[in-house]
Amino acid sequence: MKFRPCIDIHQGKVKQIVGESLQPDASRVVENFVSVHTPGYYAAMYREDGLTGGHVIMLGAGNEEAAEEALRAYPGGLQIGGGITADNAERYLSLGASHVIVTSYIFQDGKLNMDRLDAIVEKVGKERLVIDLSCKEKDGKYYVVTNQWRTFSDFEVNGAGIARLEAYCDELLIHAVDVEGKREGVQEKLAAGLAEWTTIPTTYAGGARSLDDLERFRDITGGKLDITIGSALDIFGGQLPYRDVVEFCRS
Repeated sequence: MKFRPCIDIHQGKVKQIVGESLQPDASRVVENFVSVHTPGYYAAMYREDGLTGGHVIMLGAGNEEAAEEALRAYPGGLQIGGGITADNAERYLSLGASHVIVTSYIFQDGKLNMDRLDAIVEKVGKERLVIDLSCKEKDGKYYVVTNQWRTFSDFEVNGAGIARLEAYCDELLIHAVDVEGKREGVQEKLAAGLAEWTTIPTTYAGGARSLDDLERFRDITGGKLDITIGSALDIFGGQLPYRDVVEFCRS
């Protein structure tokens, strides 16, 4: 189990926000933390600590310059997502990203858009693509949600759905929408399912807030999944020591 660090960028600053509040009306965004440090500061820290496969996420437009700063500070060590398309993916790889992360671009009108998925794979190759799925539970099943997590797609996150996508990417990034940014604990049912369904590197995001949560996560997934933590970390205003998380995952 690896710890995957993050750098979430909103309005040019490193922030931690409640994902469900990210809507066009910026005044409604719930901010858990706004950093005084630059994206490059965090990227350099992750580089010094030897952490690989971290995620730089651009939350909305106008964050390109800040994201590029992070990539320059840690070339080859970070993945980038948020607004990635077949038209701009190659540029971010040339700036130093190890992978590009594609999210809502491949879902349109509540369905997986295979033309767009094929187009971005053709541009960058599956070996440099991460597919990010934001999952929300409905009627006991998990579905991908889009449109700032407000709209359910018809894509069910299960063994068949995961197997279909794995043919097109190098890694998966899975956000548990119901607990993302809320520090309410890991969504155990989803984590256990992912450990059963996935055969490629997969990172779970959402709810982890303590070393006990990490131990529980490792137990229910058999250490098969990686994990990312944001708002709970002390480097982002939380109570969970970043250093403790790094050491726990290394052990």
